Parts: sequence; C-alpha cells; structure tokens
Amino acid sequence: MLTEEARRAIKQICAEKNIPEESVIETIESALAAAYRKDYGEKNQNIKVELDINTGKFKVFDEKEVVEDLTEEELNAIEELKKEREELREQGVKPEDMPQHEEIRRFNPKTQIELKDAKEIKKTAKVDDILKTKLDVPGDFGRMAAQTAKQVIIQRLREAERNVLYQQFKDKEGHLLTGMVQKREGRNIMIDIDHVTAVLPPEHQVRGERYRINDRIKIYVVSVTLTTKGPEIIVSRTDENLVKKLFRLEIPEIASDIIVIKGIAREPGSRSKVAVHTDSESIDPIGSCVGQKGARIPQTIINELNGEKIDIIKFEEQPAKYIGNALLPAKISSIEMDEKEKTAIVTVPEDQLSLTIGREGQNVRLATKLTGWKINIREEESGKEISAEELKEDKEEGKKEVKPEDEDKEEKNEIKEKKEDKKEKKKAKAKKDDKKKEEKKPAKPEREKKEKKEKVSLEDLDKKLDEILKDDIGGV
Repeated sequence: MLTEEARRAIKQICAEKNIPEESVIETIESALAAAYRKDYGEKNQNIKVELDINTGKFKVFDEKEVVEDLTEEELNAIEELKKEREELREQGVKPEDMPQHEEIRRFNPKTQIELKDAKEIKKTAKVDDILKTKLDVPGDFGRMAAQTAKQVIIQRLREAERNVLYQQFKDKEGHLLTGMVQKREGRNIMIDIDHVTAVLPPEHQVRGERYRINDRIKIYVVSVTLTTKGPEIIVSRTDENLVKKLFRLEIPEIASDIIVIKGIAREPGSRSKVAVHTDSESIDPIGSCVGQKGARIPQTIINELNGEKIDIIKFEEQPAKYIGNALLPAKISSIEMDEKEKTAIVTVPEDQLSLTIGREGQNVRLATKLTGWKINIREEESGKEISAEELKEDKEEGKKEVKPEDEDKEEKNEIKEKKEDKKEKKKAKAKKDDKKKEEKKPAKPEREKKEKKEKVSLEDLDKKLDEILKDDIGGV
C-alpha cells in the first residue's frame, strides 16, 4: 500500500516532469509487478498489478489470454521442438540462429492458457478472453525486490520523460522557434529551447554570423529524432523555410494566405529572392510585403537575418515574364526560350550586363534556382554569350566569403607579413651597408700605408739634405 507521502511525490513528479499521471501509475505498476515476481512469482506467471492512486492500494493478478485447446499432434510437435532446441542449445547454437517451424502452432504457457484450463477457473471463459487470476501478497517485499522496483521506476520515468519531450518537439518540426545560444561544442552551436538543447550544426550555420553566448536567435526546426539520450533536435539558420516562416510571422497577408509565397531562392547571409502571388486584383503583393517605406522587410526580417538582402518579385505563370522579374533590378531587352531544354537566353544592354549577372554571378544563380530555368546572358551590342556554367566557374574561382573570425585572422596575417617584410628590408639594407663598408675597408690601409710610405720618404729626404749640407759646408 502506498503512503500519503508517496502519493504526493507521484503528483509532484507529474507536475515537474510534465508527465501524464497515467504514465507514472503504469510505471509504478510495472515496478510492483517486478518486485512481486522477484519475491513470490512463479515461472509461468504473467504478473500484472493494478494500483488505485487515490487509496494507495494495489492488486496482483496472473494475466493470460485464452486460446483453443492443443490437439495431441500439436502437443507432440511442441515436445519434439523442445527437444530439438535443447540439443541445439547444448551445441552452442544461439536462439536467434535456430530453425523456425512455422507449421507448428506456438503456445506460451506464461501468457496463454488453454480453453479447458480456463473453464476450470472461470466457467464462462471463451477463446480470446483475458483471464485474470488474483494472487495474494504474503507480506512486504524484500530488499532486493524493493531495489528492483526502484530501478524500474527510475528507468521508466526517464523513458516517459524522453517520450513526452519527443512528442512535444516532434509537433514543432518544421516550425520557427526562438532559442538562446547556450554554448559551443566543437563546430556545433548548442541552442536552448524551453530548457531542451537543440543542435545547430556547421552546415546549417550562416557564414559570417557570430553566435555569442546568451544571444536570442530565431531558428527553423529541421528534424526531431528520438535517441537513447532523449530527443535530438536539429535546427537551421540557412534553410529557405526560415525566410518563409519569417514572412508568415511578420506579414499578415501571407499569414492569412491572401498572398502566397511561390518560391524562395537563397544564398544564406548574402541575398534571397522571394516570389509572391495573389489572386486578388486589389492587392499589390510586392507593396504588401515591403510595407510603407519598407517598414516590414528592412526593419524586421532583414534585421533578423543580420542584413541579408531580400528581393521581392512578382510571380508570373508565363516563364518569360517570370524570368524577367527574377532578374530584377536589371532591365532586359529580350528573352529566347527553349521549352524542351528549359533554357532561356536573356539579351541585355551593355550597361545592364553587370547588374544582370550580379556579384560573382549571384543574381543569375538565384534567378535560375527560383524559376527552375537554365539562364544564359547575352550582351546586346557584341552578341557575347555567358553561360550558367561559366558563371558557376567564376564564383568558384572568385573570392570566397569568409567568417569574421577568418577576416580577423587575415588582417593579423597581413600585419604580420608587413612586419616580416619590413624586417627583411632592414636586414637586406644592413647587409648592403655591411658590404659597402667591407668594400671601403681595404682603401683605408692602403691610404695609411701610402701616407706612411710618403712620411718615411720625407724623413729620408731630410736626412739626405742634412748630409748634403754638411758635406757642402765642410767642403767650403
């Protein structure tokens, strides 16, 4: 019998873990059944417990399904099968590797009972009935049984909590949520959503965005799967549906389906093109999305996307008009369509060429993705044609976007390289100066030697003059 304190604890667990009371009661019933089986159960008993949470009392039953009586042939076949399995078990064959005999009717004495035996317990019993035989509880459960019950309760409560969280977030799959940046684990960003941790993997992170601890960001729930550790929630900042959900959140006409988003092409962190359409002639789909003085797009959605540019274009059923709209703000001269190959050649004036192509071919790429048509650009004056493949190659060969951290690294590397260049220049200059000095050094000894030689010669000359004068005086 459960005490009043135990009943209060159950209600508290249900409230804290957000687990249905029925689930907790089922867990306790399973734990009590395991405890009974441990202390008082028999081999072929299918123990079930029914708990009354209000009174705290419980009843124990041996629950079995009533089946048709086994014939003599079936009994003999079952006995032979038992012997065969016993021999295979002695030979070391695993149960899953043993041969299956589909023609033999299966009978499990633990969960099933023959009709003739069921009628001895209950005269009105019939096939497919569930027969419950009440069992007595001789006394209190032992220490081991209590420990078993405790382990079962903890395990089942954890499973119940995981299932509740899974169902809660499974319903949010494909929705836009707000989360808080919790921490970084390797290249993954962990996002807290209602005290549950979601994962923002590298492939779903926008290049150039910085995710600081405690920052609140909007994310799109890509998938929710149940694992042994609980629900694994994968969220995204790059998914096109993130833009779509932001539009539905911020623009009432889209939320009410008066205006429909027909397509989105996105290069996360840089630019997006959104095609909109309405059946109402009195509503301007582009004007409704942009709002008065651009109040809707720039002030809300673009801010949420950290400055990502968004082009709102009008959807058209005619491919030529749709492609022309998709290439805006560029003005085109003409379009040649190939319905079979689904290819379009767009002719533009020379002064509109760079605007049509966009930075590193971005405008054409987004238009191609949005319309589903392969778009080639032709210059009107020269007739030179630029294919989609060439634009793709230009993008790959062009300068790639880098993250702010990489920009900082590049700046540091540039400063470092400049310093090293200065050092190298100083070394080269010093080396050059040393060389000049070495070249000048030999001249000094020669000059000193020459001066010394000249000095010696004058002394000799003085001596000779003295000697000559003495000789001359003596001669006089």
